[in-house]
Amino acid sequence: MRFETKAVHSGRRVDESTGAVTTPIYLSTTFERAGDGSYPNEFIYGREANPNRLALEECLTSLEDGYDCVTFSSGMAAITSVIEALPTDKARRIIMPNDMYFGIRSLLSETDIGSKLDVVIVDMTDLHEVENAITSAPTGLVWIETPSNPLLKVTDIAVITKLAQAAGAYTAVDNTWATPVLQRPLTQGADFSIHSVTKYIGGHSDLMIGAVIARSESPMLTNLRAWQQTKGAVPSPFDCWLALRGVQSLAPRMMVHCSNAEAIAKFLNEHPNVDAVHYPGLSDHPGHSIAARQMSSSGGMLSFQVKGGEREAMAVAAKLRLFTRATSLGGTHSLIEHRSSVEGNNTMTPDNLLRVSIGIENVDDLKEDLSQALK
Repeated sequence: MRFETKAVHSGRRVDESTGAVTTPIYLSTTFERAGDGSYPNEFIYGREANPNRLALEECLTSLEDGYDCVTFSSGMAAITSVIEALPTDKARRIIMPNDMYFGIRSLLSETDIGSKLDVVIVDMTDLHEVENAITSAPTGLVWIETPSNPLLKVTDIAVITKLAQAAGAYTAVDNTWATPVLQRPLTQGADFSIHSVTKYIGGHSDLMIGAVIARSESPMLTNLRAWQQTKGAVPSPFDCWLALRGVQSLAPRMMVHCSNAEAIAKFLNEHPNVDAVHYPGLSDHPGHSIAARQMSSSGGMLSFQVKGGEREAMAVAAKLRLFTRATSLGGTHSLIEHRSSVEGNNTMTPDNLLRVSIGIENVDDLKEDLSQALK
């Protein structure tokens, strides 16, 4: 099946007892045994498995052309589990990008996880720097985020996964911003593709789930399954149901997100009160050629730097009427955020930068709103 058909059909079946074409929500936390003590339907307890969760995991596995999927209660729970699931026979050394989601920085600096690891930060767009980092000492995991948050740097997945594999390291790609509509890291050699399903896959800012899709069976995947069951950070049946509903419209939604974002990026790139626009769809973006090769489109996220500093950037955000000033991304509505003030004292984000999640509104309305705010 092609992607759009998978998004509608994978993981879904007509309910045998009622004929319902929409999957019911199974809220039960426990399931009945047969008279002989067995579980003929293979469900025992809600933390171990749930029909809605399994349906979502089957669907996401199909969309990423993967082997298996493990879902968690949030994107951060999925990220944390991947890092902690590194097998004991692997080096405790992980390579991380210098531009990545601030929540991961906080995870490594504010919890005990960071103290258990040798974290090496590199510029993932510099292949020589990445190769030196991977080969200079035994490495267990290489973490890729592309496009990155918030500067939209583009990393060459295929090249870096080959470097990691040659060194015996796992590779994990945060694919949240690209979604499997635009980019499939597993087909480019990555071991794991990670999503905050909360964002584009759910698509309506009303659920919270994280997912890890694996390319093949491995000790790390075994650990992830065990982490899901024993540590208990599982998504609710209702959130899984919402995600499976949202994924049906993922492909057409992404096409609108992408076309709107490209138009807004070009508009901002020509505006006299904008210093810089970060969007891989622009021909002068440093990662434009790589993005064109490994992505089918450039995505619905962009960031731009207002002329001036924090004061001027905050003033632009405050004057917008259609863009909502809020954290998160990937919903139908356009959001804008001054990232450095959110990230606090340890931010590495320029103080004049605004991160934008472009929604599916009429693009001319969005342009007019930005135009009046940037005057």
